[in-house]
Amino acid sequence: MIPTVGFNMRKVQAGNTTIKVWDIGGQARFRNMWERYCRGVSAIVFVVDSSIPLPSSSTSSSGPSTGAGSAPSEGNDSAAWGVAAEELHALVSRPMLAGVPLLVLATKNDVQGAASAEEVIRVMRLEQIAAREVSCYSISSKRQVNIDVTLRWLCARSPAGAR
Repeated sequence: MIPTVGFNMRKVQAGNTTIKVWDIGGQARFRNMWERYCRGVSAIVFVVDSSIPLPSSSTSSSGPSTGAGSAPSEGNDSAAWGVAAEELHALVSRPMLAGVPLLVLATKNDVQGAASAEEVIRVMRLEQIAAREVSCYSISSKRQVNIDVTLRWLCARSPAGAR
């Protein structure tokens, strides 16, 4: 799949729950729209491309990116991780989005050398995000790895799933 340019909207049916997904591009020109599309949602899904090489420093605070609320993948290198982490932290710090659960998806885990969920948590500094539920899964859309887990997570946070 190629990165989203602009945005797309889809509805996904999972059991008795319909999930409306806004897939918003991570390019710099689209990032100012993220907050607008995240208002009133049951969860924010931030997608990163785990096949992008991690920064060489193991203590780096940088991170990659890509999807609905997903960070940029401009210049397909490890610097993208830093941009992704900064953009994610800026997004979740917005008062209108306080308390909204966050799901970070590290996609492309089928690519050799892809970052693990633990590495993504570290590089994206997810442990620093407070006052909201934060989860991170390593997935592969191509091989359908952890897609079921992701859908269950989202359904559990939907108004219908909370009943």
